[in-house]
Parts: sequence; C-alpha cells; structure tokens
Amino acid sequence: MKTIQPVSIWENGQIVNAQILNSYVVNDNLSTSANFFYALFAENQDGTQGQQVTQGNLTMTGQAYLDYETNNYAWDWVASSLNLTITGNYVPPVPTTTTTTTLAPDTTTTTTIAP
Repeated sequence: MKTIQPVSIWENGQIVNAQILNSYVVNDNLSTSANFFYALFAENQDGTQGQQVTQGNLTMTGQAYLDYETNNYAWDWVASSLNLTITGNYVPPVPTTTTTTTLAPDTTTTTTIAP
C-alpha cells in the first residue's frame, strides 16, 4: 500500500478523503498485458487504514507493458492512470498494548517419581 496526496471521493452522499492506495496484479499474460486491481481508502485519525471509498481494475498494455519491469513502475503507472500522486509507503501505526500480569498466590507442588 502507498500513501497518496488526499483526493476527495463522493460516497453515499458525503465527501470522503482517500489517502491510501492499494493495488495488486490480478492477471499478467506475460506477453502483452497485465490487469491490476486497485482500491482507495480513507485514513483514520490514528493513522490506521479506514474505510474503502472506491475500487476498480486497470489494464496495462502497449509500451507501458513493455516497460513494466519493476513493482515501482507498476505503482507509478497505477497512480498516473488514476491521476494520483504517491507520497510514500503506507506504514500502519504499531498498536500500543498494555499487559497486566496477575500472579497467583505461592503454591508448592510436589512431584513423586517412581523407581
């Protein structure tokens, strides 16, 4: 996933800012074309991935497919096809956890081993 310059998406009667792009190859015929799935997500206030606001598919063909040798090229092609600007890699925040340990009262265990 990549962070993107926020874009406004109309969804269910309200405007939502998409800030995260996800994409992956659905099919590549290894000859002339590759199909990509993409989805745009909002970002929650705590920096976690929020609701999906749109999705779709793109097909790379022609010179773009011939130039497609790396994942970075594919990310840039998807972003360009959707008129998006990638700003970086999406790194979800590490959740903070609190661990509480409750100790049982002292217990003595006796084990007898038969000869």
